[in-house]
Amino acid sequence: MSTRIGILGYGNLGRGTELAVKEAPDMELAAVFTRRDPSTVKILTEGVPVVNTKDIEEWKDKIDVLIICGGSATDLPVMTPKYAEMFNCIDSFDTHARIPEHFANVDAAAKKAEKVAIISCGWDPGMFSLNRVYANAILPDGKDYTFWGKGVSQGHSDAVRRIDGVKNAKQYTIPVESALEAVRNGENPELTVRQKHTRECFVVAEEGADLARIEKEIKEMPNYFDEYDTTVHFISEEEFNKNHQGMAHGGFVFRSGKTGVNKEHNHIIEYSLKLDSNPEFTTNVLVAYARAAFRMYKEGMKGCKTVLDIAPAYLSEKSGEELRAHLL
Repeated sequence: MSTRIGILGYGNLGRGTELAVKEAPDMELAAVFTRRDPSTVKILTEGVPVVNTKDIEEWKDKIDVLIICGGSATDLPVMTPKYAEMFNCIDSFDTHARIPEHFANVDAAAKKAEKVAIISCGWDPGMFSLNRVYANAILPDGKDYTFWGKGVSQGHSDAVRRIDGVKNAKQYTIPVESALEAVRNGENPELTVRQKHTRECFVVAEEGADLARIEKEIKEMPNYFDEYDTTVHFISEEEFNKNHQGMAHGGFVFRSGKTGVNKEHNHIIEYSLKLDSNPEFTTNVLVAYARAAFRMYKEGMKGCKTVLDIAPAYLSEKSGEELRAHLL
């Protein structure tokens, strides 16, 4: 029997999730939920209803896992605890500093409802998180380094778009090349966040908006821009549409460590991603963890989980026998 998936929100993440569900032989799309007028939302999957979120509770027994495709700045802190009281849930909450708080809120809701919720799925947090933990366990005497980009950050772009007076925006995260090479060469540098990355914003402002205020709000935004050297470019809508429609991203996780009686042997673990489409890759991760969430629910688990709590076998459509024969 296929796992019945609901998608909440039909922006870049919602569309990517729909494509990922189409590719999963053990899943089916049951419904798409939107805060907009459903008649204005056209999806790719024929025969699947688009439903206003005010009617979502009527679907409690018709959906196995709800994938919440909202923004981390203001949507997910409210949405995930709310809907974890009705459904097994997945989200991609990516404000690292607020993950403990978000986890606690979602955990309370999911335990109350005896559901499973998995937060912060994606590639960072997500796949990068797993690699940091594996590498720390393997090389306890060492240092961690994470670099993102060059690419579009969906979360940071969304945060800029929510500033009053901003019509549209894209934010690019750019590694500082000298810092990246120093880590790759095993120099173990001490680096601040400002020394590792720069941030570049391309903003289309509403007519008559206070550009100085918008730039100040961007550069001083906590958890997003305040610790980085950030450049803000105000551009026309025409230039934005011509030059800033791509969604490529990627990054690197390093663990540089030492072993030996006198710590004479150096080791570097490097994990990298090069993504043509940030949202499509992220949503493939969300769908894999939706599979895990429903399996865990059927086994009687409940409460909030992260990628660190979940065995890899839960993510795969393959049986344990197939995994051991072909991928172990």
